[in-house]
Amino acid sequence: MAGIRLAPEEPETTPQQQARATATDSLASDDDRSIAADSWSIKSEYGSTLDDDQRHADAAEALSSANFRVSSDYSSDKEEPDADGGQSMLGLQSYWDAAYSDELTNFREHGHTGEVWFGDDVMEIVTSWTKDLCVEISQKEMSVSDNGEVNDQADKYLSSWNVLDLGTGNGLLLHQLAKEGFSDLTGTDYSEGAVELAQHLSQRDGFPNIRFMVDDILDTKLERQFKLVMDKGTLDAIGLHPDGPVKRVMYWDSVSKLVAPGGILVITSCNNTKDELLEEVENFNMRKSNLTGDASSEAASGTDHPPFEYLSHVRTYPTFMFGGSVGSRVATVAFLRK
Repeated sequence: MAGIRLAPEEPETTPQQQARATATDSLASDDDRSIAADSWSIKSEYGSTLDDDQRHADAAEALSSANFRVSSDYSSDKEEPDADGGQSMLGLQSYWDAAYSDELTNFREHGHTGEVWFGDDVMEIVTSWTKDLCVEISQKEMSVSDNGEVNDQADKYLSSWNVLDLGTGNGLLLHQLAKEGFSDLTGTDYSEGAVELAQHLSQRDGFPNIRFMVDDILDTKLERQFKLVMDKGTLDAIGLHPDGPVKRVMYWDSVSKLVAPGGILVITSCNNTKDELLEEVENFNMRKSNLTGDASSEAASGTDHPPFEYLSHVRTYPTFMFGGSVGSRVATVAFLRK
C-alpha cells in the first residue's frame, strides 16, 4: 500500500482530480465493499478479527465523542462518493493485492520494477531532505560543531537511525534511503504480494540487507520502535477506505507507538496539504491529552507534552496558483515524537 499513482506524463492533472476520477469510476459495490472489509479485518496469524473489531469500535467511539473534525472529509456513512470523491478502491486491500499480483507477474516475465509512487523526483527530494534533517538532529544530539564536515560525517550520523517504511510497496523508497547512507532499514506492507516483490527487487538491485515483512499498520505486530518512520502515501490510501475517518484514528494510535521518543515521522501525501496534516496531528494530540486528563494526576505527571509536534516540511516542491491560493501537488511534513 504505497499511495496514489501519479502519471508524470500528464502533469496538468492534479492528484485530487485523479482521486475523484478513481472514486467515481471505480467505486466498489456494496457486496464488493463487504468482501473487501472482511479481508481487511481478518488477519489470520497476525491477529484475531475480534481484536481488530474492538480496536475499530474504540476508534469510532473516540471519533464520535471528539469535538474536532478529521482533516479528511471522507465519510464512511455515505453509500456514494460526494463531489470531492471520498471513497475509492485505492483504500481497499483487495485492490493492492491485485495490483501487486500484476506487478509480480511483470517482474517475473519482464524484470519490470513497477510503479514509482509520486515519481522519481519526489522520492529523491524526500530522501535527500530526510537525510539532511536526520544529520542535523544527530549533530544537535552530539553537540557537533564541525559543520564543514557534514558530508564526510553523514554515514556516522545516520548509522544510529533505524528506519521503518510503512506501506513500503515495492520498497524503492528504502533503496533510495540506502543510497543516502541509511543502513538499518525495514519495510512493511499488508499485501503479501508487495512484500514478495520488494524482496525480489532488493536482492536484484544490490540491497540484500533491507528487511521486509507483512504487517498491517492498523494492527501492527511490530514490537520494535524506530527513530525514523516514513509514510509515502499510506495515510492517503487509508483515508480512501469506506471507513477512512475511523481507520485514520487507528493509524495515529498505532504509529505513535512505533516512533521512538526523540524520533521523527515523515509523511508524504498528495491528498492532504501541510496544514491539513498539522490539523490532524493536533486532533490526535488533543485526543491523547483528553485521555490523559481522565487518568490520575500521578499517572499524568509524565505525559504533559503532546505525542507529536511539527518539526519541518519540504519547501522545494513546485507550486501552482489556484483560486487565489498557492499550493503544490505533494506535501511532505516531519513530526517529532516527544
